Amino acid sequence: MPADFGEKLVIAISSRALFDLKESHQVFVQEGLKAYSDYQIDREDDVLAPGEGFLLVKKLLHINSLLPGKPSVEVILVSRNSADTGLRVFNSIEHYQLDVKRAVFSGGASPHRYLSAFNSHLFLSTNNDDVTNALSMGAAAATLLPSKRLDIDEMQVRFAFDGDAVLFSDESERIYQQKGLKAFAENEKQNAQLPMEVGPFAGFLQALHSLQSEFDEQGLDCPIRTAMVTARSAPSHERVIRTLRHWGVRLDECLFLGGLSKGAFLKAYGADVFFDDQPIHCDSAKDHVTTGHVPHGIANT
Repeated sequence: MPADFGEKLVIAISSRALFDLKESHQVFVQEGLKAYSDYQIDREDDVLAPGEGFLLVKKLLHINSLLPGKPSVEVILVSRNSADTGLRVFNSIEHYQLDVKRAVFSGGASPHRYLSAFNSHLFLSTNNDDVTNALSMGAAAATLLPSKRLDIDEMQVRFAFDGDAVLFSDESERIYQQKGLKAFAENEKQNAQLPMEVGPFAGFLQALHSLQSEFDEQGLDCPIRTAMVTARSAPSHERVIRTLRHWGVRLDECLFLGGLSKGAFLKAYGADVFFDDQPIHCDSAKDHVTTGHVPHGIANT
């Protein structure tokens, strides 16, 4: 009988986001595919070190032990490796006892075309082209950046999101970029009652909210916490709050920073991962937390 994922939260992640493959990637870049393939096969029993997305995946899979009889999270490996070179990745998955059973090895081609077949809610990669392709198909996707994060012991998963061009469309950001802060503030005040259009991560936030609701309904402590960390300030806060209310989605925390650097606030929140469209905010964040750049909207054109 064919399997399906039902109401599971489905996360797709590349091998280079899950594990540290910098050394072998340099072999590929400098010496080519044949040398890379030989390198991986010769070392297929050598366990790979964790990558930027490893701890996040570990925490997400832990959620499955908290709702007995109802696994709630599925992690899919999607990789440009071939099955031969990917064996080292699966051996490392087994070593760390990660419950990852499904994988796509696309043999050098971009694996983004399989995301919709898996009904993926989020795609994490270190390949910006694959992420851009995924976003163009309507998927929530981010490029994980090298960070100076500190591993957080507790098993609660803390997501943080920027607002414009991530949770929401970039319609308001376009006004800011093209006409300035005053025009942006006037537009948001005039349209405070008008919900913003959805951005690429709206569906992922909705999926997180649904999973949080399951824990609430059963009276269990929720292992997921969400926050929006935005450069907006009053009076542009009202439209954000009304938009989320219109969507029927809650955020546990909202930080309206009025242009302040986000890094220290993300550290204080304890984010496991932060998603932002603007490179300047990603640079501030990656000194403190795992950061996913979302190459979407006017800031990336």
